[in-house]
Amino acid sequence: MEKSELNEILNALKLHSEHIDKKMDVMKTDLEKRIGSLEGRMGSLEGRMGSLEGRMDSLDTKMDVRFDRLEKKVDGIRVDLTETQETVNFLSSKYAQHEKKLQTLINQQSQ
Repeated sequence: MEKSELNEILNALKLHSEHIDKKMDVMKTDLEKRIGSLEGRMGSLEGRMGSLEGRMDSLDTKMDVRFDRLEKKVDGIRVDLTETQETVNFLSSKYAQHEKKLQTLINQQSQ
């Protein structure tokens, strides 16, 4: 009797072990699918990030070009303003000289 009971217990343990193995296989397959899906999504995100990096590099280059143009334009305006100031200074000194001559002439005529 004991031998048949032991055989039944061993058989029950074997069936239970097979059942657990099947569940583990199902869980393994499910986990592998999820990992594959996540890897696919990661690859997609990496591609999008690469695309964004490319766009940012392009924008950076465009901005550098525009800032260079703006810098040249401001330098040109600065030169124009300097030349204008020099002209104003020259004309102011000439005006003062002519005013002085006129005062001298007026004073000579008054005497």
